[in-house]
Amino acid sequence: MNESKIIELLFFILPALLTGAIAYYFFSLHTKNEEGRRRFLLHKEMDKNTLPIRLQAYERMALFLERINPSKLLIRVAPENADKELYEAQLIATIENEFDHNLAQQIYISDECWNVIKASKNATIQIIRKAGMNADSANKLREEVLNNFLDKQPPSNAALGYIKKEIRELFS
Repeated sequence: MNESKIIELLFFILPALLTGAIAYYFFSLHTKNEEGRRRFLLHKEMDKNTLPIRLQAYERMALFLERINPSKLLIRVAPENADKELYEAQLIATIENEFDHNLAQQIYISDECWNVIKASKNATIQIIRKAGMNADSANKLREEVLNNFLDKQPPSNAALGYIKKEIRELFS
């Protein structure tokens, strides 16, 4: 008689356990779904707030790249005298000051983009230094730098292209 009571008890407990397991499964699935939805909404809200700041950072870095473009830099920064070393130092200091002024923008742009911008800055400085080795006056330095770009694009153009690509990816 004890055995029949145990079997009868199992028949009552088994459906209850099965119903409880199914309810637990659906409840945990619902909880995960709600958590994902909340995360999505939070991420969407954050994007709405940070997108203008990120775009502003990209704009500032594009402006930086335009300002260090050698053809524009040489027009903006005229030599004070014929001393090529002084002019070379003045050009490099202008580039470094522009860069230092925009250092905080790296927070809002990708590491890859920041590295491309730094490489562009360094390549521009190298071009100025290389031209300085072949020049004997400030005006000759200007000519050497400009002659460097008669048949090729300045490094800032490549970095500018990378920024444009990243911005397109933000909106796709």
